Amino acid sequence: MNLFVDTSVWSLALRRDSTERAAEVVLLSEALDHGGAVFTTGLVLQELLQGFTGPKARDRLVQRFSALPFLMPDRTDHIEAAAIRNTCRRKGVQVGTVDALLARLCIHHELMMLTADRDFTRVARYTPLRVWSG
Repeated sequence: MNLFVDTSVWSLALRRDSTERAAEVVLLSEALDHGGAVFTTGLVLQELLQGFTGPKARDRLVQRFSALPFLMPDRTDHIEAAAIRNTCRRKGVQVGTVDALLARLCIHHELMMLTADRDFTRVARYTPLRVWSG
């Protein structure tokens, strides 16, 4: 399974104060340990870095992410992300600009979205987005 991992799962995986591991984190760990295809994008890294303080934590996070392939949106991805956002809005589902772009990257690259953010489940109702469900 080819996975796109969003900020919500990375945040859960990087938390040290959690004694219970979410199913999404277990799947992510298994994929990373067994050579699964795990993708993300610069926006996700940026969001994670905005939540960390201190140069050591920053450098450690940047180093860990350097091993992952990043998907880079192109012009068409931005155009289609706007279409996703507009489609969802017409159906009464509010989607942020970044989330619409992440959904588009998954659709474009035929990846399963691994997320703990239930907003993507609502997006998947009205788009071809595939969201992993435990």
